[in-house]
Amino acid sequence: MTTRFPYLRHDFTASLVVFLVALPLCVGVAVASGVPAELGLVTGIVGGIVTGLMRGSSLQVSGPAAGLTVLVFEAVSEFGLRVLAVIVLAAGLLQLLMGALKLGRWFRAISVAVVEGMLAGIGLVIIAGQLYAAAGLKAPASGIDKVLGLPGAAADALGSTVALTSLAIGAGTIAVMVGWKTLPKKARTVPGALAAVVLATVVTQVFGLPVASVEVNGLLGSVRLPGADAFGALADPAVLGTIIAFTLIASAESLFSAAAVDRLHDGPRTQYDKELMAQGAGNAVCGVLGALPMTAVIVRSSANVAAGARTKASRVLHGVWLLLFAALLPWALALIPLPALAGILVHAGWKLIPFHGVVSLWRKHRGEALILVVTAIAIVTVNMFEGVLIGLALSVIKTAWETSHVRLEVIDKGAGPIQAYLSGNATFLRLPKILDSLEALPQDRPVVVDLSGLHHLDHACRIALETWAERHSVAGTEPVRVMEPVKATAGEPA
Repeated sequence: MTTRFPYLRHDFTASLVVFLVALPLCVGVAVASGVPAELGLVTGIVGGIVTGLMRGSSLQVSGPAAGLTVLVFEAVSEFGLRVLAVIVLAAGLLQLLMGALKLGRWFRAISVAVVEGMLAGIGLVIIAGQLYAAAGLKAPASGIDKVLGLPGAAADALGSTVALTSLAIGAGTIAVMVGWKTLPKKARTVPGALAAVVLATVVTQVFGLPVASVEVNGLLGSVRLPGADAFGALADPAVLGTIIAFTLIASAESLFSAAAVDRLHDGPRTQYDKELMAQGAGNAVCGVLGALPMTAVIVRSSANVAAGARTKASRVLHGVWLLLFAALLPWALALIPLPALAGILVHAGWKLIPFHGVVSLWRKHRGEALILVVTAIAIVTVNMFEGVLIGLALSVIKTAWETSHVRLEVIDKGAGPIQAYLSGNATFLRLPKILDSLEALPQDRPVVVDLSGLHHLDHACRIALETWAERHSVAGTEPVRVMEPVKATAGEPA
């Protein structure tokens, strides 16, 4: 056995650690997403067994992620659970297609500022929403309403003994998780999240505290296949937009996680296209089972590496342990107090906000820091999908602006025509600067505009230059003469 499976002992131990880390997170993400707790376990099981068996990243662990909580909650609220299943299935199939077309590596081209801004915005919405849950109050639907409603929620909570008790359980859960890192290494063998949930459950049960607990439907009772009528929702543009959002966000988060996990170990590197297909297969199965979408999760993955995992067997076994727990101990879920899960999600949301990253970016790349902040704010004030699109658009504009360097040199020897020499990249972003300089030239003198130094001249610039040349000279003056670039044409590189 040892010869055939040389790393079995390491992988077995790591699988138990990952299982203990994943269990409260699977349940917490499901409850925060507005779906039965068991569906979070189903996604964790599929992430472990299905995605875990496939090639891609050998030590990365997949399951329901806090990063998709906001989008899932919005989808469930707007379309319902059965349509969510169709959305997850379609997103999985798209991921499989993109992986087959070898598009996985291109997700690494997405601006890190946009991804971190996305995670920060998600983190803020999660924190705001789970503060209501910690107090046993109903949270508003939109992110901005969650944030703006917090003062009123705090006033309501202060006037209710039940709400204050619930808040105390949530705050205690966070305190245990934060303080757990200061304990000796042997004590930290048990993950902080699990310890916090167990302690909160024991306190609630022993003292009979009046706090809400997880509703249990049973594993088979929660799994619902999407009916044929649910597929009719694919004709809805809003559903199609949600599918695209799920696909892009889940893929980007998974592949960024893979890059981070690769830095934690010396084993085989991630094969990005295969990993994208593995994520797609997992999401397709989750969609068929009516479960939550999955991504690779850095918390579970780093725990897997730190626990000494050597092969994919550890993540597969963690899925097996989740399956056994869901099948044999479902009653244990009903004991978990909801404010404890809210505390776990508040802690997870806090960790999604890259405070140090923002400070570092502001010192070195203020434009990137601005994109990060604007993306986060857009997600809170608008919604997830449009917030990410705003971030991507800003990133493209910033890149275009930085690459649009153009120089206009005017040479006037007092006699003969005025020489205006343009070099660099002339795009619409630099038109105001170019036109301001050209319009300042005297209109009663001949002008030669030399474009031979341009590497790129886009259509907007060409039209603007032609219009200026036609209107610049006064009557009776020699028309403006334009010397074309040697190779470049409108919109093409020189």
